[in-house]
Amino acid sequence: MNDKQDFTQGSIFKKLVAFMLPILLSLVLQSLYGAVDMLIVGRFGTTAGISGVAVGGNVMNLFTMLLNSITIGVTVLMGQYIGAKRYENVNKLIGNATAFFLALSLLLTVLIVVFARPLALAMQTPLEAVDLTVQYIRICGAGFIFITFYNFISAMLRGTGDSNTPLIFVTIASVVNIFGDLILVAGLKMNVAGAAIATVAAQAVSVVLSLQIIKRRRMAFRFDRKYCNFGSEVPHFVKLGMPLTVQGVLTNFSFLALCAFVNRLGLEASSGYGVAQKIQMFIMLIPGALMQSMAPFVSQNVGAMNERRARNGMLCGQLLGAGIGFVVMLGTFFFGDYLARLFTADERVIARAFEFLRGFSPEAVLTCVLFSFLGYFNGHSESLFVMVQGLMQTFLIRLPVSWLMSIRPDASLTGVGLAAPMATVFGILMCLWYYRRMRVRRQRQGV
Repeated sequence: MNDKQDFTQGSIFKKLVAFMLPILLSLVLQSLYGAVDMLIVGRFGTTAGISGVAVGGNVMNLFTMLLNSITIGVTVLMGQYIGAKRYENVNKLIGNATAFFLALSLLLTVLIVVFARPLALAMQTPLEAVDLTVQYIRICGAGFIFITFYNFISAMLRGTGDSNTPLIFVTIASVVNIFGDLILVAGLKMNVAGAAIATVAAQAVSVVLSLQIIKRRRMAFRFDRKYCNFGSEVPHFVKLGMPLTVQGVLTNFSFLALCAFVNRLGLEASSGYGVAQKIQMFIMLIPGALMQSMAPFVSQNVGAMNERRARNGMLCGQLLGAGIGFVVMLGTFFFGDYLARLFTADERVIARAFEFLRGFSPEAVLTCVLFSFLGYFNGHSESLFVMVQGLMQTFLIRLPVSWLMSIRPDASLTGVGLAAPMATVFGILMCLWYYRRMRVRRQRQGV
């Protein structure tokens, strides 16, 4: 490891920002996947195609979230092993995780392809968009092995403190996806199918090239075939990741339910919500980058027994994220309709998207505080609490409020959007309680 990858010493702010910026850029480019699909389908496809990409994307996000939640366990374990300088454990972890994710990707591929139509129908997809939604889900599902290993490789590298190499991977994928969309959707008029094929092809190219880059570089780990099995590290990272997986799956089910609530309001509301979701992805970039940065930063310092530095890293992340988030919130609240125009020229769809964004906009600030807490807890292997708070805020606040707002006469999507920041405030209060509980416990233990 070089000095940039060692989070146990040096300026916290500089180390955190240097690590976070490539992650943020990676997330921006990842968001372009869905955004470019939506933009090009909106311009060269159909309104039903917009709904198909939006609903199909939500379904695929459910499975990708399941995958990413488990990879967090790999990231945290690698950080702790590196902080404690247990490098042979790192190599064993890589081999065990490779075998595990290969098996998982094949299983999920079968499930996604077989159950694509029931999933689309369960989402109460508008009838005009059902076949297009099924088409999108099946094509993306067929290439899920590439999605799996792209995310696994990126998580593995972040665990070593390397956020620059994953940025290279996602840049390659984004370029391939953009050209694929232009050729297949704008050029060949393949609508939703073209967008899905472009997405899968982009992930495939990225994985192949990433393996070549890793092979030629001197990395902080090495792949050893003797460890490519379901060995002792599998239970360790699955135990860390499983609570996050349960939370992620159920939370995404809640987003699917939210999508179903909105779909009942008609095609314009469904398409408007789909456009708003793509903008929402960009709003959530800073919080997402903070959480992905915080977990490896904290885990290295936990491994090095430096709790004060881990805690200060969390506070630094919260202040940094909230400051940037405030600017994003103002821009979304006042100019969200201009953002929606990037995806569609349909004024009715734009109006519905803007309704949702006005209610959702405070999330740009609040989630930065919450996600910094969650990254801190994940770095301490406290993923069970992360799961509990996530489920409580989702099922006690977000879903009930969203449903109540959606069944009102002449329902506005502003109320549906407001459910998210209300739930996040509840989550922050839970985190403050648990953070204080952790500090008292550690003081009693003399840590």
